[in-house]
Amino acid sequence: MSANDLCKTIPITFVIGEDPVRLGVVASLSRPGGNATGVNLVSVELAAKRLELLRELLPRSTRVAVLVNPADATTADSTLKDVEPAARAIGLQIQVLDARTGAEIDAAFATIARERPDAIFVASDPFFTSRRVQLANLASRHVIPMICGTREITEVGGLLSYGSNIPDAWRQLGTYAGRFLNGAKPADLPVVQASKFELVINAQTARILGLTVPPALLARADEVIE
Repeated sequence: MSANDLCKTIPITFVIGEDPVRLGVVASLSRPGGNATGVNLVSVELAAKRLELLRELLPRSTRVAVLVNPADATTADSTLKDVEPAARAIGLQIQVLDARTGAEIDAAFATIARERPDAIFVASDPFFTSRRVQLANLASRHVIPMICGTREITEVGGLLSYGSNIPDAWRQLGTYAGRFLNGAKPADLPVVQASKFELVINAQTARILGLTVPPALLARADEVIE
């Protein structure tokens, strides 16, 4: 049996940030139909909600820089497809900045320092999560509020994040792996869509930025980092 044949027959479980049907990974959420199933974090689909939270936190904001990774064109395009109409609906202008390397992140923040948008919106992308310390340090240095989709960035100094509960997704992944070992077929196991979302606010960062987080927003937060 060839390696290609093995890839088509070995059960695969995944955690994915976008709609796996749209990406062609599975035939449908309820009946994947192939040898792969798993968890959809709906990370990209939450982009509009993050903008709403940003506007609630910064009601006077008018311009937002949106940082995307063009190396992952699918995620970047999907993010902008959701962000652009959502921004128009609430009266925000957006400026798209690309970054696929650490040096390009530095360059993006140099543009921010020059043009002074009211905030930076970081697209959900594993690359940005891996560069979270760099992002947090630059946001602090340039005194710009940063909102993102992963709590890891907020934990190291980002201002606010709203996204799926990642540990919950990994637990579901482990459950599916166990079911594979007991003979279950991926085609018969529906793709689970994340249902637990968490709002994390870094109150220390807010104080550094001279911002007052609205009490109503603090009350809704799943975690406030002091």
